[in-house]
Amino acid sequence: MPDAREASLITTLRPWWRLLDRRRGRLLVGACLMLLTVAAGIGLLALSGWFITATALTGLALAAGLSAFLDVYVPGGGIRFFAVTRTVSRYVERLYNHDTVLRLLADLRGHLFGVMVGLDGRTLSRRRASDWLDRLTADIDTLDGLYLRLVAPAGVALLAILALSGLLALWLPRAGLVALALLLSAWLWLTLGQARRGMAASRGQVEALEALRGRMLEHLRGLAELEAYGSLATHRARLEAIERRLQVDQWRLARVAALGSALAGLAVGATWLAVLVLAALAWQAGALSGPVMVLMPLAVMALNEALAALPMAFTRLGATRAAAERLNALEAARCPSAAVSCETSAAGQAPHPGPLDVTLDAVDLHYPGALQPALTALDLSLPAGQRLALCGASGAGKSSVAQLLTRQLAPSAGRITLGGVPVEAIDEATLRQRVACLTQQVELFDDSLAANLRLGDSEADEARLWRVLSMVELAGWADALPEGLETRVGEGGRRLSGGQARRVGLARLLLREPDLVILDEPFAGLDAPTAARLAARLDGWLAGRSVIYLVHQLGEAVDPPGIDQRLTLREGALCTDGQDVSG
Repeated sequence: MPDAREASLITTLRPWWRLLDRRRGRLLVGACLMLLTVAAGIGLLALSGWFITATALTGLALAAGLSAFLDVYVPGGGIRFFAVTRTVSRYVERLYNHDTVLRLLADLRGHLFGVMVGLDGRTLSRRRASDWLDRLTADIDTLDGLYLRLVAPAGVALLAILALSGLLALWLPRAGLVALALLLSAWLWLTLGQARRGMAASRGQVEALEALRGRMLEHLRGLAELEAYGSLATHRARLEAIERRLQVDQWRLARVAALGSALAGLAVGATWLAVLVLAALAWQAGALSGPVMVLMPLAVMALNEALAALPMAFTRLGATRAAAERLNALEAARCPSAAVSCETSAAGQAPHPGPLDVTLDAVDLHYPGALQPALTALDLSLPAGQRLALCGASGAGKSSVAQLLTRQLAPSAGRITLGGVPVEAIDEATLRQRVACLTQQVELFDDSLAANLRLGDSEADEARLWRVLSMVELAGWADALPEGLETRVGEGGRRLSGGQARRVGLARLLLREPDLVILDEPFAGLDAPTAARLAARLDGWLAGRSVIYLVHQLGEAVDPPGIDQRLTLREGALCTDGQDVSG
């Protein structure tokens, strides 16, 4: 069983170690700086002990009237060298390794963000926003210790033990063997032993922290509702239960870490005592000089610095493992076997130029855990350059169709083609360039109005920005803003009204030149006169493109312009009352 667990741990961490391995050069340099610091500390303490002892013995000899000589300049220079080297290398190591860790964090977060972008809607809907934020922050922060707190210190400590044992063996082979046996046993416990004892508690701590963050966010966001419905006390009790569980795990980890620190000190103490006894016996037998006898145990004492960081780091290895497992699960979910074929998508096919025809052939869609399918045997065909109004009440499946066409979801069964090419075979860049979708919830970032618009086209100049704002009747409003296009819109567009945010999203879409446009309730939140003017302007821009409107019902307010077909969805299936209004 232990071998199986170790193999599982290695398998879990391997993908993230490969990602770190891209900066192998920096990692090796950082480890060498750590090793240089430890070596300088050993040299400083050992040489200082030798020099003090040699000086004392020389002084005693001179006091006794004996002829004695001691070169104080070479060892004195060596002590200064080791002292300066230890100080400088420690400073440079901290600076260099923390810079490396920041680079690694950027790599890890960039990689994970790319993974999350590739997840479909079904996977994203299984967790709350706080859970995804936890992956990007807490889990990645936990993984950054893989190099700085786990691999590098353990490797440096092992090399230091081997080097020191070899050094002691040069003077006294028995002392080298004893030091190797004791220190290597301690190293094994401080790494593998501590990891095993702290595995369950550290994994539990990660899970409890995630639950606490999620519950706390829910508590703060829903404080008014919880108070109104009399559920505040119940919710607080749940938070307190999580906190108690977290406290128990923290206490267990503290005890295990304290045990490891005590054992590290005990191991170093036992080793230097054993080496001191062996060295004293050798000195008594005339095999060693007095200064060397003192040098040997002092060199062992300096190893305490190399071993001190291991207990706490490896006690919390379970947290690193849990974080890696959760992130690996996201990586695996990016390309499920029943969904998109990653190999085909990587190869990439391009639909024919011009407006795209759309075909859904016997498409089924079933969300995990849902009692009813979202779509059932859906057959839909839109010729290139035509406009379709897909009607239906909320929950009928209209948004699911949009997510299928933009490959945010993969069908449970059936086939979808755009321009005669299976949607899963179109490479990502081509799909995003040729298919544009205005969703009901417009995503705006806490940045300038111009920056939010340029998400549609990063190369758009100010003239184009003002042109699209004019098309959605926001140019006058934007011109009256204190900072114009540089005015910040607030987090989620909070500084804008619902209708303004909707039109900013539409303006962003107008900056692109897609061949298939999907508009989900494009005139929602607008008064009738504004919606009518906007529909007329939109009609000209949509000419020569394939268009799918997702609406509740035609005839209620302002109808989308130029509709060629109308179909109605009800409970995920096309109704027989769907009308073809072409011609």
